[in-house]
Amino acid sequence: MTLYHSFDPAQGHGLPHDPIKAIIAPRPIGWISSVGAQGAANLAPYSYFNMFCHRPPILIFGSEGRKDTLANVGQSGGFVFNLATRDLAEQMNATSGAYPPDTDEFEVAGVGKLASETIAAPRVAGAAAAMECRLLDIRQLYDLDRKPVISQLIIGQVTRVHIRADLLVDGLFDLVRAGTIARCGYRGDYVQATQMFEMLRPQPD
Repeated sequence: MTLYHSFDPAQGHGLPHDPIKAIIAPRPIGWISSVGAQGAANLAPYSYFNMFCHRPPILIFGSEGRKDTLANVGQSGGFVFNLATRDLAEQMNATSGAYPPDTDEFEVAGVGKLASETIAAPRVAGAAAAMECRLLDIRQLYDLDRKPVISQLIIGQVTRVHIRADLLVDGLFDLVRAGTIARCGYRGDYVQATQMFEMLRPQPD
């Protein structure tokens, strides 16, 4: 008989560290750049991030608390998703600090800016890929008792995609060559994509 450690998250997990984020892993990192009302650029990583629609492409990330990115996106109406990769991992991590609102995290991390084509926010120079997004909605999340929680969802539609040409192999984006990284739950745990395998959907007879 298989044994399980089962728990109600509201009552505590009874383990040294919360396992939920380690189970829901690896999680894509939304390295989000935005710009404030006064023109100050902001750059910060979000591990509550993913793509939720293909046509049109719609990206969503969750902000715990009223962070600078959330305020900037609400004011400017756009943001950029910059792909987090191993070669820029330390720079990405440097942008995760709690800095004053007028801090330019591009400068903190020592990364350059490239102008976007459809929105005001710049993108990360040298990033393997980036997607400019226009804001669709910001939604407050609620618990089962309909009480607001600390997180809000930012939903954006992709309006321009940028891919480094050296990472296109036979017309396909090579995420192994790019060195895409993801969060793996516990503090400081990341994974790098190093191998791919193909498994096609079954076709009806």
